[in-house]
Amino acid sequence: MPTEQELIAQRYAKLEALRQAGADPFAIHRFDRTHTTAQAVAEITAVEAQTGDQTDWDSIHLPARLCGRLMAKRDQGKAIWADLHDGEGKLQLWVRKDLLGDGFAGFQDLDLGDIIGCEGTLFRTRRGEPSLRVESFVLLAKALRPLPEKWHGLQDTETRYRQRYVDLMVNSEVRELFRKRSRAVSGLRRYLDSQGFLEVETPIMQTLYGGAAARPFITHHNALDMDLYLRIAPELYLKRLLVGGLERVYEIGRMFRNEGVDTRHNPEFTMVEAYQAYTDVEGMMRLTEGMLCALAEAANGSLHCTYRGMKIDLTPPWPRLSLLESVKEVTGVDFGCLGSDAEAQEACRDLDLLEVQDASLAGLLDKAFERYVQPRLVQPTFVVDYPVVISPLAKRKAPGSDLTARFELFVGTEEVANAFSELNDPVDQRQRFEAQVAMRAAGDDEAHPMDEDYLRALEYGLPPAGGMGMGIDRVMMVLCDRPSLREVILFPHLRPEE
Repeated sequence: MPTEQELIAQRYAKLEALRQAGADPFAIHRFDRTHTTAQAVAEITAVEAQTGDQTDWDSIHLPARLCGRLMAKRDQGKAIWADLHDGEGKLQLWVRKDLLGDGFAGFQDLDLGDIIGCEGTLFRTRRGEPSLRVESFVLLAKALRPLPEKWHGLQDTETRYRQRYVDLMVNSEVRELFRKRSRAVSGLRRYLDSQGFLEVETPIMQTLYGGAAARPFITHHNALDMDLYLRIAPELYLKRLLVGGLERVYEIGRMFRNEGVDTRHNPEFTMVEAYQAYTDVEGMMRLTEGMLCALAEAANGSLHCTYRGMKIDLTPPWPRLSLLESVKEVTGVDFGCLGSDAEAQEACRDLDLLEVQDASLAGLLDKAFERYVQPRLVQPTFVVDYPVVISPLAKRKAPGSDLTARFELFVGTEEVANAFSELNDPVDQRQRFEAQVAMRAAGDDEAHPMDEDYLRALEYGLPPAGGMGMGIDRVMMVLCDRPSLREVILFPHLRPEE
């Protein structure tokens, strides 16, 4: 069995021989096809619908020009059966020596993976296979690397993620997955547009990051000699647009957070954020229900899906669950009555939480919820009433309250969205920012920085508003029943190859 390097060398030798013969495959600029494989199958089917069971393919002339990648070849001496794949499917090729003449040897010399153009007539074989009777062909691009061994079952996840082009080439279900993702995002856009929202674009490189608790990536602008941050969220810019009078806005785009990589996190990910003036967290609940249903309908044609063996029904309305009460019910710890980090550490000492010592009250609440409550949230559930200390941009439920008008949405045990009534009091917002600055000084490198320009915008007047953010990758992971975000991101981040 030749090694991969030996096979590559053989293909380079074939390329050189072709060039020496004046047939450089990379010199061809275009091939005008008349059909995709799907269109060819549809035309064959349409003819059969007209002619019925007595279709005589020997007397029917359906000319066609197709192009794609050669993915299988079965040489029978004087005839070759082959499979041509393109972006829409596959079609069988029937190549006969008596039709191609001297060109038959050239077809025999083709390798799997080569990209070719074919011209001939369409028909269906006696075994029922839609096919093209090839009368001429041209090599459009020579594949100089062989397909993976047993390409039809490429399973190595590292190879699939690192060489997504090979994964897409040989795994049709992966191609369909990303088509589904594209349909879902298009459906989401249609829904938001139908609700009167305006799609906008805000800066990806920002002089000051904000809108989430996360560490940013830092880059440098040479001409201005200044550091910039890749955005962790578009929130503060989108709310500036509400101040300016654009009352319903949304953005779908890439976010960047300098964090670890695992099945649920990728440093670069896609999010949609939407903001609406003159509504509140209740309005955001209805909007979020509509958005997720639009995604599901566009992706799957249904509001029902299965994720990790769990059957999920996305039909609204969805129930609500108090964050503090749900944690208290399962753990016995009432975080609402704890006044300091030390009290929280003592109360959580007997819980199955890592690193209780030196942890903050907010951090322990998050860990307790994630450990004890989140695994129970299979059906879509709004978790509500988040404390002010972990919600620096959300409006209080009532003046003086320690709770905010905020929710996080969980589906299939995964957190997929976050929303709240927006804090529009510039005095309260400054105090929240100051508290975050103090947390940063104490060592919390994910605390929100002071943003004086945003405070200035609030001083001009931000109308009552609701806002929400939804992680597209995580939603698609649930809707498509995939175990990792890497499955639904075309090019996920990986460590460099050794």
